[in-house]
Amino acid sequence: MRAVTVSPKFQIVIPKDIRESMGIISGQKVQMLTYCNRIELIPIKPMSEMKGFLKGLDTEVTRDKDRI
Repeated sequence: MRAVTVSPKFQIVIPKDIRESMGIISGQKVQMLTYCNRIELIPIKPMSEMKGFLKGLDTEVTRDKDRI
């Protein structure tokens, strides 16, 4: 676990090894939320990178006989 320092402007630096492992680049947006008394950062990926991430998902829906 890494410790980072909060600047007087309430900024932090994400350590290089974490940025690289998560694929975070300069200028990229991240979502920030609080959960169970901690702060979580979630990288926002461009839609072009999302193409095909649900490949193989079963899209078959069982319908009732009285429904079209």
